[in-house]
Amino acid sequence: MTASALRSLFPEISPYRDGFLPVSRLHTIYYEECGNPDGKPVVMVHGGPGGGSTPVMRRFHDPDVYRIILFDQRGCGRSTPYASIEENTTQHLIADMEALRGHLGLESWQICGGSWGSTLSLAYAQTHPDRVTEIILRGIFLLRRAELEWFYQQGCSWIFPEAFDDYLKPIPQEERGDMIAAYHRILTGPESHERLQATRSWSAWEGTTLSLKPDPERVRNFSQDSYALAFARIELHYFVNRGFFATDGQLLQNIGAIRHIPAVIIHGRYDVITPARNAWDLKKAWPEAELRIVPLAGHAMTEAGIAHEIMLAADEFARHAP
Repeated sequence: MTASALRSLFPEISPYRDGFLPVSRLHTIYYEECGNPDGKPVVMVHGGPGGGSTPVMRRFHDPDVYRIILFDQRGCGRSTPYASIEENTTQHLIADMEALRGHLGLESWQICGGSWGSTLSLAYAQTHPDRVTEIILRGIFLLRRAELEWFYQQGCSWIFPEAFDDYLKPIPQEERGDMIAAYHRILTGPESHERLQATRSWSAWEGTTLSLKPDPERVRNFSQDSYALAFARIELHYFVNRGFFATDGQLLQNIGAIRHIPAVIIHGRYDVITPARNAWDLKKAWPEAELRIVPLAGHAMTEAGIAHEIMLAADEFARHAP
């Protein structure tokens, strides 16, 4: 497909409603609604964990057709308390999504999630399959140990060696045998210059490798203290706890609960953060789902081919809705 044939994102749009939903004595989550208040509901599930929602996430679904719901998961974005890892597990986030669905008076909704958002989307759908109409997943991340080792220990380091050297710098030589554990020690320790530098380096590593084409502005944004603290602390909290899953392959093992739900899996061929093997493994476990490999794309949802496929899937599900 030529670049001229690819869909452009829908125009920028502002929420018609936003608010804060208390989900525990400690945590309050931010949410917003855009598009058609009477439209087909879809919830956009952001990445990280700890990344937060962004305005561009409003622009993948037709605002005349869809009721578009965004929210910030515990501890990130506009949710409070910021960067908190207390009472912050996958099970808490699943419960928060259910609380939000109930708060908005919805019987069910479409789920659209990428990267960690694909992880949480699968976990939520497997827990509440009767509440999900369709699933659009991008940049599949199943949070298996081998996936973490590939990106944070050795694998992607062979493709981006110069950026990986920068990622190594905050960690003492003797601790580099387990980079996740070493970063976790620093990021959960007392405030210090060392912690600040580690926060920036952890986030910059992902920002540098996110897309097929370099984006220096995104790297700068990822390295900003206001973003990097929650992103790094919460990611490491989830990674050292193996996503709070009972087994390493839990999401694949439990796929039977959702095989009846219409689904599209979208993945960039040159995604080095979550390699295409993840999407292939998911497709093999879930043959009813449609897999779309985007030839010239990495991990970012805003890459032209990725965005095109998300929008196409959303349009298809809207047309075939009962």
